[in-house]
Amino acid sequence: MRATIIHGPGDIRVEDVPEPKIAAPTDAVIRTVATCVCGSDLWSYRGINPVPEPQPIGHEYVGIVEEVGSDVSTVKPGQFVIGSFIASDNTCANCRAGYQTNCRHRDFPNGCQAEYVRIPLADGTLVATPEQPAEALIPDLLALSDVMGTGWYAARAAEARPGATAVVVGDGAVGLSGVIAAKEQGAERIIAMSRHASRQKLALEFGATDIVTERGEEGVARVKELTNGIGADSVLECVGTQESMHQALLSTRPGGNVGFVGMPHDVQIDGQQLFFSHVGLRGGPAPVRAYLPDLVERVLSGRINPGKVFDLTLSLDEAAEGYKAMDERRAIKALLRP
Repeated sequence: MRATIIHGPGDIRVEDVPEPKIAAPTDAVIRTVATCVCGSDLWSYRGINPVPEPQPIGHEYVGIVEEVGSDVSTVKPGQFVIGSFIASDNTCANCRAGYQTNCRHRDFPNGCQAEYVRIPLADGTLVATPEQPAEALIPDLLALSDVMGTGWYAARAAEARPGATAVVVGDGAVGLSGVIAAKEQGAERIIAMSRHASRQKLALEFGATDIVTERGEEGVARVKELTNGIGADSVLECVGTQESMHQALLSTRPGGNVGFVGMPHDVQIDGQQLFFSHVGLRGGPAPVRAYLPDLVERVLSGRINPGKVFDLTLSLDEAAEGYKAMDERRAIKALLRP
């Protein structure tokens, strides 16, 4: 089968590799219908995360179940399924508490930019749609595998709620999904921080009420200006840099909350400053699996259309161009068709 392999910074190749097989009775093998490039994949592509040797890449997928292990009972061959980027049994204490990405038996189905993928812990990880979805819904359902669920968690962690003001730091696919999430969770005013016209337009379409183009201290000042000098009730940090975290913490009012879902890289937080700010901070890998049933229903009913974050569609063999386009910010998110 064809699969995407990262050989080093800036070096993405699509190669012939063996098809995956059932390795444990709890596995499923799915035929990938669509996959995509994640912003977090770019950390390796840019050389920020080390790539010591060639390795499969990709963790977002939707597809058709081809085969299941002997212990799998909730999905069966022929069903269309969506899965989280981290496999979980969905039964352990951490899963039951709503933190499937900290499942005591979690696994990582890396290598999903491929024609076939082996999914561990299939019963706990995969959610089947009631029937084969319409072709037009594939991008929306694919977005649920990571970015939409991650944006949803950011809004939850930031305690977005009816009547609240929310700020979204980051205009990538997760940040834009965070705008959808903040709106769906009831935020009345949603301030999106973005400097890119196409992303600003999509943020407004998704529910943003204001756009802030400034960064750093000027960005914080602009948010304060829009919130009567107080700051926002909820801030969604969707980037993971020192600058974005600083922006998020200083844009939050005393008693407000920051939900951070951008994977931190060299982020330092001043403990005393946080202590005296009365700002709450919660984040981590989003427990996407917890939200899948609800989000699938919202997509199938037409209530949300997170698939609009895919502004570039390529064949799997063109994966390298997808990475390049996202790295150069010519694309928000690249969808790959095997």
